[in-house]
Amino acid sequence: MQSESPKEISDYYKHLSLFWTDIIHLMSSKPQALASIGPMRAFAANSKKISTEMIEINEIMMEFNQHLGEYYKQLTETWTTAQKKVNLKAPEVPQDIEQIEAFKRIWIDIFDNDFTELFDSEKFGENYGKLVSKELELTKHWNNITNVILQSVNLPSKEEIDEVYKEIHSLKKRVGKLELQLKKKELKKNTK
Repeated sequence: MQSESPKEISDYYKHLSLFWTDIIHLMSSKPQALASIGPMRAFAANSKKISTEMIEINEIMMEFNQHLGEYYKQLTETWTTAQKKVNLKAPEVPQDIEQIEAFKRIWIDIFDNDFTELFDSEKFGENYGKLVSKELELTKHWNNITNVILQSVNLPSKEEIDEVYKEIHSLKKRVGKLELQLKKKELKKNTK
């Protein structure tokens, strides 16, 4: 038996899930749509979109978790290495305030250097970039699902709400300017 990569396995299950989602959608959408009215009819019509988004989310979540594991592995290895360096440099337990301060300076210097080196490394930057990228992809899919659900129940989408907020902000600024102009006119009128 061939050993398959996690990507091949993921692609197989994604394909299989999409196949069954299509079959279930075809079999259930007509009776479901006939039996439902209002928001549930719209939700039934959009159920395939939600299923597809969930399949995509699972794949991205698997990749996100791989990068998250690598992220914590890099932090842990750096911490362990730095702590070993501190232990070698200051093996005794500090007895007085001066020794404690010297130990703190050693600890801070070593940890600062090692973590700066880690954060400046190409490997860390590449992994962290992929981690953030996958997180943004997850957010995009969750927003898509949310928009489908909001549309199904005739509620405004996030983009529509954002537009309303922008308009309110613009109106507040305009009203503020008008009030300022009105106060200036009143002051000029009262000083005459």
